[in-house]
Amino acid sequence: MTQPLMPKATAVWLIDNTALTFDQIADFCSLHILEVKGIADGDVDHGIRGADPIAAGQLTRLEIEDCQKDSKTRLKAIQKREDLPDVARRVGKKYTPLSKRQDRPDSIFWLVRNHPELLDSQIGKLVGTTKSTIQSIRDRTHWNSSNLTPVDPVSVGLCSQVDLDKAVQKAFKRIEKRKAEDQDNNINTCITEPDDFKVEQHK
Repeated sequence: MTQPLMPKATAVWLIDNTALTFDQIADFCSLHILEVKGIADGDVDHGIRGADPIAAGQLTRLEIEDCQKDSKTRLKAIQKREDLPDVARRVGKKYTPLSKRQDRPDSIFWLVRNHPELLDSQIGKLVGTTKSTIQSIRDRTHWNSSNLTPVDPVSVGLCSQVDLDKAVQKAFKRIEKRKAEDQDNNINTCITEPDDFKVEQHK
């Protein structure tokens, strides 16, 4: 079974939002059961933000509900979207039909609120908009900000579920990579020679 892109963050979400057992969560996230218990108690990785495996295209809500009914059942990740056949894409700027353009600000609002991990460039590519428009919706300076209602862009046909899942997974990978780099930098910063040792060498 494929491990979630952010196993500990996924475990946090499953602990907070489901009635799954620690064994089921540990098995799906490829973590030790004691580590899962530590996360639940706040002793391990305290403060880590949960990552929704449903939004990331790793699990279905039905799968979670079935496993909640039987503690012996193990979660099964859904088929990778990357394994689906590629669809020919037209090169050039994304065209949005006039009938759907009124849904675009609402869809941007939905993406900003439900997927804060996405970059503005990713949102722009998904729904065919500009960074300035996205920023105005983020900081509530959009001309129609008071009337915006979050709408899933997939439900109104502005993008496909496959494209949305790929964008979310790419964002999670970027975040994991940045966290690993920050951790390495912190370790390297801590490994320095004591000042008294350097002075002793020059004597």
